Amino acid sequence: MTQALLLGMAAAYGIAIPVGPIAVLILRTGVSRGLRAAAAAGAGAATADLIFATSAMVFGAAVSGFLAPALPVLRIVAAAALAVIAIRGLLAAPQPIERQSGGPGTGNTYLMFLGLTMLNPPTVIYFVSLVLALPEVSADLATRAAFVVGAFLASLSWQEVLALAGAMLHGRLTPRLQRITAVISSIIILALAARIALG
Repeated sequence: MTQALLLGMAAAYGIAIPVGPIAVLILRTGVSRGLRAAAAAGAGAATADLIFATSAMVFGAAVSGFLAPALPVLRIVAAAALAVIAIRGLLAAPQPIERQSGGPGTGNTYLMFLGLTMLNPPTVIYFVSLVLALPEVSADLATRAAFVVGAFLASLSWQEVLALAGAMLHGRLTPRLQRITAVISSIIILALAARIALG
C-alpha cells in the first residue's frame, strides 16, 4: 500500500510540475489577488487531478477509450478558454497596490480552476496508462485508494506551493511591474493555448 501511495505521488508530481497554463494562472492569481484566492485555485486544480486519478483507478482503459474521440474538441474548448483568460489579462488595468481583494470569490475561483483543469483529459489518459503499466497499483481496493490519495496529496501540495509563490508578490509589485507580469503571463498562456489547440 505504501508503494502505491508513493507511486501516486510520483505520478501526480510528474504531471503537475512541468509549467503549463494552469500553473501560470495559479501564480498570476496569487500575484493579483493574494494567497486565499490562489489557494482556492490550486485546490480546484488538485481536485480535478483527484477526479482523473479516481476515474483511472475505477474505470481504467474504458475511460481512455471513451475520451479519445472527444480529445480534438476538448483541446479546442480548452485552448479557447485559456485564450480568453489571456486576452482579458492583457487588457486589464493593474489594480492599486492597496487593494487586497477583488475578482470572483474563492468558491467561484475554485470552480473555475476545477473546470479549466477538467478540460485537460489527457491527464486521465496519463493516469490510465500508469495503471495499465503498473498492475500492482490496481491489485485491490486498498492499493487503488492509496494511489489516488498519493496523487491528490502530491498535486495539492504542488498547486499550493505555486499559490504561495504567487501570493508572496501580492501587494509588493508596483502598477508597472503588475502590468509587466500580466503581459508576460498572458503571452505564455496564449502560447500554451496555441500548443494545446494544435495538439
